[in-house]
Amino acid sequence: MSLLIGNPPFTPINSQPASRSDLRNHCDSLAPWCTMPIMHCKYYNAIADIPASLWNDLFCSDNPFAQHAYLLALEQSGCVSARTGWQPQHLLLMEDGKAVAALPLYIKSHSYGEFVFDWGWAEAYERHGLDYYPKLVSSIPFTPVAGPRLGLARDVKPGEVWPELRDKVMQLAEAGGYSSWHLLFAGASLQQTVVEDQDETAILRREAVQFHWHNHDYCSFDDFLATLRSARRKNLKRERRLIAEQGVSLQRKTGQEISDEEWRGFYQCYINTYRKRSGHDGYLNRRFFDRLRATMTERLMLVIARREGEIVAAALFLFDSNSLYGRYWGALQDISCLHFEACFYQGIEYCIEKGLAVFDPGTQGEHKLMRGFEPFKTVSYHWLADPRFHAAVADFLRLEKRRTDDYKKQAKTYLPYKKN
Repeated sequence: MSLLIGNPPFTPINSQPASRSDLRNHCDSLAPWCTMPIMHCKYYNAIADIPASLWNDLFCSDNPFAQHAYLLALEQSGCVSARTGWQPQHLLLMEDGKAVAALPLYIKSHSYGEFVFDWGWAEAYERHGLDYYPKLVSSIPFTPVAGPRLGLARDVKPGEVWPELRDKVMQLAEAGGYSSWHLLFAGASLQQTVVEDQDETAILRREAVQFHWHNHDYCSFDDFLATLRSARRKNLKRERRLIAEQGVSLQRKTGQEISDEEWRGFYQCYINTYRKRSGHDGYLNRRFFDRLRATMTERLMLVIARREGEIVAAALFLFDSNSLYGRYWGALQDISCLHFEACFYQGIEYCIEKGLAVFDPGTQGEHKLMRGFEPFKTVSYHWLADPRFHAAVADFLRLEKRRTDDYKKQAKTYLPYKKN
């Protein structure tokens, strides 16, 4: 970073290395003799236009959904595009010709695939003769997983760029006529940055509850079962035993172990379940899954269920060095308790086997509680350009938070663990 000082004498702010904010404040006091590089934004309507190495270096995380390859698979498969209502508008915050921050950003023409439900807000706009869409969304499409949303250069702290980035996105919204900006499923680091922001009232916090399983250094699935109350332990054993009694066997495959036949079988299960449930083939097409297999195979774990040698169900997971993420499930036959075995118990066993700390099996579902998944708060942030609606949503979120807090507290009473 360059610091250009004119004729007035320059006294160091203190004996410690100055932060960007310290230098900016000092330059403000010396203006017009002192100038600092001005931050500006570059917007990209395709993740392919941003070098993968640059994006991944900024996020510096092994979370699979923050990877350039994952976002590229979504876009190059056509699942994420202007046609599907997800127009990429990814942001790089530049300083002195260098990218110092990155943010996934989309222009949305609907609210599908976000899993933070704002349909009521859209209806309120419509009742007042206003357009809620298009809006801006920072998220991982179709992926309700808390994780990194702000990528940073290695010498940059979140608080040094967050106010600038926040203001730039709001300016983009106002200039483009977008009703709002929504930052979904923010990770812990960004949450702390927003809390510390002096202008935190400019963006509204919304909380929701998911259910995650935590690995307390279990050595085996039986170790996990031993922590449960007797009735729940017997129920889990009965559900697992029922799978074998119905003639179903399961295998876990990772990476290169997954065969072409198993990959085809998984996709047939996936679209079959979507067709039965929703009447369409799902938001993600075969091209997306094939790209995922080609570029992120080392992050994939597939559970295959067979009966009489034929594939009858499958569940696809992604993982990193800390967590397992249950994402995509499908079945060709209705088999009692198979969903619990393929999507929950196989995942728990895999976490224990590999020493993974957390298992996120997907959003919603109170039935996860009695199987050992604990309530976990997710956080999203929202800003609405119209101050009247911004204030109204703030009031709504204050009431909603009380209900969410009560829901989480009540949910914990259904956990199956022994009292000690």
